[in-house]
Amino acid sequence: MTNRILVTGGAGYIGSVLVRILLEQGHQVRVIDNLMYGGESIIDLLEHPNFEFVKGDIRNREDVELAVQDVYAVAHLAAIVGDPACAKSPELTNETNLVGAKMLYEVANAAGVQRFIFASTCSNYGKMDDPSQFVTEESTLAPVSLYAETKVAFEKFLLGQDQANSAKPTCLRFSTVYGLSPRVRFDLTVNEFTKEVALDRELVIFGEQFWRPYCHVRDLARSVKMCIEVPAEKVSFNVFNVGNTEENYQKQMIVEEILKVIPEGKVKYVEKNEDPRDYRVNFDKIKKELGFEITLTVPQGIENLYKAIKEGFVSNPDEQKYKNI
Repeated sequence: MTNRILVTGGAGYIGSVLVRILLEQGHQVRVIDNLMYGGESIIDLLEHPNFEFVKGDIRNREDVELAVQDVYAVAHLAAIVGDPACAKSPELTNETNLVGAKMLYEVANAAGVQRFIFASTCSNYGKMDDPSQFVTEESTLAPVSLYAETKVAFEKFLLGQDQANSAKPTCLRFSTVYGLSPRVRFDLTVNEFTKEVALDRELVIFGEQFWRPYCHVRDLARSVKMCIEVPAEKVSFNVFNVGNTEENYQKQMIVEEILKVIPEGKVKYVEKNEDPRDYRVNFDKIKKELGFEITLTVPQGIENLYKAIKEGFVSNPDEQKYKNI
């Protein structure tokens, strides 16, 4: 049996980390990516003996049929990611995140792919009814953005497939991601906040009281690898929140961690009592059923981001290439 893994969006923020983890584990890895944000994040892998690259778009059936040939598992990360990017291009978002994703699954299933790991999001939970409680995989989904709506719709599609299908789906609801990656992003909460303070600017925070779970990019990538490698019956037609229950933070708590690293930082809070997303997430299921544990925390991520900016690893963190919009 082939051990080839297809990573859609493999040149992206999470994908470029996942590809390296899989190669380190001895897997053959094929990436399909349209290189919307360039290919610098994986250019060093082009000479790796176990790495293949298909420049293609998951909306294009011919590209997808080529990419899924002789593949054991698909890690589906390709998407228009984040509320601003989706709001800017709603038609492209629907075509990519839903129509293209459904076609990808159907082609993969017909090709005999055995596992289909979908990168979903905890944004699916929207706003908690009771802010004192934690949401779980069984909680009501209440998407409040086009991004989350497409993720919820594709989850529903996957979990409604015939149990006898070759491609057994797993939905991973990722926490809000942060941290350094070969494709660096500075338009994510922890990364952006750290960048602003590190560059000696006043950080303006709107609605410091709202909750969100956070997970390092490397740990999110590790969860995908785990779901490819564990016995199929543990993850088939299953849903897991990915993160750690201790890593739910309010914006103000993130700022407090940043100020421990950069005590001279300047912060201004602007009162905002309405935020469409406000949720704390419980991650007991993935820990209990799969043994998944995170390896990095928000404070550690902040320290690494600060070092990367302060010591010049990133010469101009304001550059457009470090954003999704």
